[in-house]
Amino acid sequence: MIEPTIRLTVNGESREASAPARDLLSDFLRHRLGLTGTHVGCEHGVCGACTVLVDGLPVRSCLMLAVQAEGHSITTIEGIAGDNGELHPVQSALSEKHGLQCGFCTPGFVIRIVSMLKENPSPTREQIVEGLSGNICRCTGYQGIVDAVELAAQRLSERPNPSFEV
Repeated sequence: MIEPTIRLTVNGESREASAPARDLLSDFLRHRLGLTGTHVGCEHGVCGACTVLVDGLPVRSCLMLAVQAEGHSITTIEGIAGDNGELHPVQSALSEKHGLQCGFCTPGFVIRIVSMLKENPSPTREQIVEGLSGNICRCTGYQGIVDAVELAAQRLSERPNPSFEV
């Protein structure tokens, strides 16, 4: 059986690999491209751990076939930090506000928060809670995550850093 070659841009770099037409984007990223930061939790699109950006929009990579990503731009957790390895303000805020614990859900939350703050740079607490409602964390109780979003929004508004454009 011939596997199609999938060509896409991942974290700003042109990538390609062959994969069966039925492979999920999450599996393609992890197993074909070696980008294991995208976590697979429920495999039903419920938990949000596998969230990536596709052309700047958050997508559950366990619900998208890899062949559907052909020609698109994907951003994974590996592409969020600055070029020099500096943590994105969202990542720093999550650390400072104890918005992560075991870390399994963290990549999906980071991607979702980055997307949410790009769409709405000054969300209310209620908007933050609503915006994060599609991601599940079993460890933190969410308080630290919500606090981290507020801190990241504040920092991004005070000192926008173009190296963190996603």
